[in-house]
Amino acid sequence: PFVCVCMLPASIPTPQTTISRDAFRAFHPDLDFVRKFLKPLLIGELAPEEPSLDRGKNSQITEDFRALRKAAEDMNLFKPNHLFFLLLLAHIIAMESIAWFTIFYFGNGWIPTLVTAFVLATSQAQAGWLQHDYGHLSVYKKSMWNHIVHKFVIGHLKGASANWWNHRHFQHHAKPNIFHKDPDVNMLHVFVLGEWQPIEYGKKKLKYLPYNHQHEYFFLIGPPLLIPMYFQYQIIMTMIVRKDWVDLAWAISYYTRFFITYIPFYGVLGALVFLNFIRFLESHWFVWVTQMNHIVMEIDRESYRDWFSSQLAATCNVEQSFFNDWFSGHLNFQIEHHLFPTMPRHNFYKIAPLVKSLCAKHGIEYQEKPLLRALLDIIRSLKKSGQLWLDAYLHK
Repeated sequence: PFVCVCMLPASIPTPQTTISRDAFRAFHPDLDFVRKFLKPLLIGELAPEEPSLDRGKNSQITEDFRALRKAAEDMNLFKPNHLFFLLLLAHIIAMESIAWFTIFYFGNGWIPTLVTAFVLATSQAQAGWLQHDYGHLSVYKKSMWNHIVHKFVIGHLKGASANWWNHRHFQHHAKPNIFHKDPDVNMLHVFVLGEWQPIEYGKKKLKYLPYNHQHEYFFLIGPPLLIPMYFQYQIIMTMIVRKDWVDLAWAISYYTRFFITYIPFYGVLGALVFLNFIRFLESHWFVWVTQMNHIVMEIDRESYRDWFSSQLAATCNVEQSFFNDWFSGHLNFQIEHHLFPTMPRHNFYKIAPLVKSLCAKHGIEYQEKPLLRALLDIIRSLKKSGQLWLDAYLHK
């Protein structure tokens, strides 16, 4: 066992934090390759007299989880089925082709345009789940090939940035639902989440928006605007500010292909409106799927749990079915994905019973629910947090 110790100056007697072996192994399938990057770090166990924030962790849970990971490796659950991912890519390209043929054959009337928009929104959503697989290095044995195909899928098929996604998404995985560490719970004062944040906002009399109505205005500014406005702006600005010309070139290839394809049917302005309508549709799909597993769970400050417990506190599952698997890109197995982010998604259902058993052994809740209930729980969670804010705002 080893830890990477984030050291502070000796004159500051602050408890030190560690990056556990479990978190490190979760993100790096090729440990030999990344060891050379560890040389600047101090590797080893903290001495007993050193202050640490990690001493309260349950060692038995940690030991059992490592045994579970070893069992998953012995079962070859980290071995991808390349045909599975090839078929996913093929069905995305097929939808892109069907969309173009629909407009080409039936013309640019309202009905063909709406049908094409929904087909393209579906292909965009599915490309989003597929880039997620390559971004997590779960398809090819060599990281380099995962990175190359990741740039193609997220860049050429979606017009986004692989580096932007990596930087944001791996912070989320390392500390899910932890304020100031997980960018996905940074709501820019638009929403208050969990129980701690709304009470803090209420006590401090912070009222950027009427949060007791956030479960209502969520429908207006959440799903409709996340991708077409916030993400699109953030992605473009990130590539320019960081001078990420490779990702920018990939993104330009997407927009070039899109406008060459659809300007002949709609003109420049019409094609731009069409693109943003597709983004609008995709954004609804993305927000509902990604939030049904996280926003309804514990959202709080850092509590320094072990890897297994921290992931279970922040994630829940949605029942398996062929539709749910396809609709969510297998993120209905959010628990298993967070515990084993490099595991190919088609193997999540195989490891799930073992994860359930480990949860039962240690009295940790393993949440799994029907799809409709999971979606409705998003609204219930926002309403509950909004009421906590209002009560604290008025009475504390």
